[in-house]
Amino acid sequence: MNYNFKFQKILNLREREKEEAFNLYQDSVRNFEESAEKLFDLLKKKENLEHYMSEQLSQGFSILEIRHYQHFISNLEKTIEHHQIVVMNARNKMNWREEELKESNIEMKKYEKLKERNYKSYMKELSQLENMQLDEISAIQYFHREGN
Repeated sequence: MNYNFKFQKILNLREREKEEAFNLYQDSVRNFEESAEKLFDLLKKKENLEHYMSEQLSQGFSILEIRHYQHFISNLEKTIEHHQIVVMNARNKMNWREEELKESNIEMKKYEKLKERNYKSYMKELSQLENMQLDEISAIQYFHREGN
């Protein structure tokens, strides 16, 4: 007698959903890390530029150069603001994907637990059936000895 779990197809589906959720989560983590690194690079670039500008101001800077660097810093700040939003959205998406992954894990665990309990029940029934058959064989053998 072979064991068949009646919800095996659902369990397989839940496993695939979990794998897909895991892959999507990993993609969102990678996306978040990339956008955070880009933001960090932009912030570092702005810091270096401000440091360079303050050094140049102490040495004497033309008005044209000051305007040029201020304009460049202003554009850099706008880019930084944009990337801060990108990072925040990437973080939110990563957190959302993490929740989806947790839910997928929970759903899969439910079916795994159900399968485990079902298998234990199956093995118990099988054991009881074997015991009944052994009892029956013993009884038959006893009656054959008594009859001879």
